[in-house]
Amino acid sequence: MTDDIIGGPGVHRDDVLHRDLSAEALLTVRDLRVEFGKKGQRTTTAVDEVSFEISRGEHLGIVGESGSGKSVTSLAVMGLLPASGVRVSGQVLFDGEDLLAASDKRMRSVRGRDIAMIFQDPMTSLNPVVGIGTQISEVIRSHRDVSKSEASERAVELLRKVAIPDPGRRMKEYPHQLSGGMRQRVLIAIALANEPQLLIADEPTTALDVTIQAQILEILKQVVADTGTALIMITHDLGVVAGLCDSVHVMYQGRVVESAERRPLFADPRHPYTGGLLASVPRLDSPRGQPLKPIPGSPTDVLPWTQGCAFAPRCANRIDKCVEKAPTLETEGQRALRCFNPLTASPVGGATP
Repeated sequence: MTDDIIGGPGVHRDDVLHRDLSAEALLTVRDLRVEFGKKGQRTTTAVDEVSFEISRGEHLGIVGESGSGKSVTSLAVMGLLPASGVRVSGQVLFDGEDLLAASDKRMRSVRGRDIAMIFQDPMTSLNPVVGIGTQISEVIRSHRDVSKSEASERAVELLRKVAIPDPGRRMKEYPHQLSGGMRQRVLIAIALANEPQLLIADEPTTALDVTIQAQILEILKQVVADTGTALIMITHDLGVVAGLCDSVHVMYQGRVVESAERRPLFADPRHPYTGGLLASVPRLDSPRGQPLKPIPGSPTDVLPWTQGCAFAPRCANRIDKCVEKAPTLETEGQRALRCFNPLTASPVGGATP
């Protein structure tokens, strides 16, 4: 599978891999676990045993269906999960500092300055009764010692950078006066306002048509390249990953089931879930009329990880061992895999059951 086949229009990936990455990780997540539940009630584990690293300037993708734990992972990194009814354990090291042990005051200084996030729904993420210019300026002034006029100038510059026409006029408008694509551009501008070292994009193209999606991704790709910002892209869209990311982590029911560099993962998926995600994507080189190959069942058809492999009820490669015990994440070279009976590489590239 090539980038041109799976990538969206306007998204190209010829030279993004050719960058100097720092040997020292900017963000290191170790054994992250997030549990939801009130005292005296049964808890639900949304994220478990999640570990990854990202270096300065690197682009990392986290992929999976809805409910796989992608967004909860990002909210845990940002310290944005509710204070009650949630237990977070493990380590989130940012430049060597454990953010899970940081105070609320410290996290407020980190969020928006060192780490920023683009949320899924711009209509609910933006304040509907505050002008666009004010919302951007407030983020700038909360972390920089600048005047209102200087913050406004910076806000106009940011709107221009994310390709919003007539940014001076847009500064006075409200979110409802902008299209969905324009609102998403505003969120990108807000996230980049203080030139963060790490940007987390949580489904930034949800509910946008493919043309606007391509424009948003191209803008995002360009601005992170210009600033050298590290990027974590959270998405269910493998086309976004193909066009933007260096490495990929595939999550299922709260755990990482496969991790690899982008090219090896797309050329030779080993986990049946990864293979199923790739097989369900329409390909331009497929014979006319060939049906898609969806993954059987639904994300609710699972086993608890404490009992076996969560993907076993939907897996064509299932063996007896899969429902008797949970596989561990085994690392071999640049790939990590959680599977007892993985796919095998086909002679023409790609994988077969």
